[in-house]
Amino acid sequence: MPKVSVIIPTHNRRDFVREAVASVLAQTYGDFELLVVDDGSDDDTAAVAREFDGVRYAFQPNRGVSAARNRGVALSSGEFLAFLDSDDLWQPRKLEYQVAFFAAHPEARICQTEEIWLRHGVRVNSHNKHRKVGGDIFARSLELCLVSPSAVMLRRELFERVGGFDERLPACEDYDLWLRIATTEAIHLIDTPLVIKRGGHADQLSRRFWGMDRFRVAALCKLLDSGALSREQRQLVEDALCRKCEVLAQGARKRGKDGEPYLALAVAYANGAEVKPRAPSPCPPSTTLRTGSPTRGEGTYISRENKRVGVC
Repeated sequence: MPKVSVIIPTHNRRDFVREAVASVLAQTYGDFELLVVDDGSDDDTAAVAREFDGVRYAFQPNRGVSAARNRGVALSSGEFLAFLDSDDLWQPRKLEYQVAFFAAHPEARICQTEEIWLRHGVRVNSHNKHRKVGGDIFARSLELCLVSPSAVMLRRELFERVGGFDERLPACEDYDLWLRIATTEAIHLIDTPLVIKRGGHADQLSRRFWGMDRFRVAALCKLLDSGALSREQRQLVEDALCRKCEVLAQGARKRGKDGEPYLALAVAYANGAEVKPRAPSPCPPSTTLRTGSPTRGEGTYISRENKRVGVC
């Protein structure tokens, strides 16, 4: 059994994924398995995967990045999980640093590294609001995602306990998962840039969807409905929900839409209403949130209980 399972989800990025795979195979640490999960590509990504020895390839009909990552986990067996987005790259010592960190800190269950940002191939500095910190990052993570999937390594048991990526969310699925983890776990930081994040291309999720806060609101509603928050955490989440709903309401009005459902949603949570009004949903209405642990080898998550995402 390998120590680390590396999972690369991809969709129609054959040139990017070739470079991503090469960066994994160039790691100084060698006790890992590499799975490329092809989320319905039609650009011959399979042929790229076959160019490399020791790469496991799995194809699925297009279901989104969350489903692809979850399937990779279900097909893998390592004690630790590491994800690499197909448009990103790893520095050669990325796995070495993180495995050594866990060996030195056996109580830790998740860590990430610093990263270098490129836009159209040119290095750019991240804004202060994106600055990474380690430890209890729950409060800071409410505004925006401070954890990069490509920079993370976590214990499999933690991923399985929190239920993996929410396949209902077409975007901000990472914001949702890291918040659920940060509710109870310290997210440690290795202050060395070991990931190269490449941005600016047309197929990035952040460029495909308007109003990304819609997905963050859905995640916050789930969190409030989970019963997992302390009193202090709940107040922080309600405050964040209120701010985001106000922004969404303003945006709706500018587009000639009704923004009141967002405001009513925030007020209902703040007042502890038993029945919440519905906000416009960013998610397909017929899907359910899958919780529980993956059945290894089947590539799907088996729910202990089907839950809806509350009111969002």
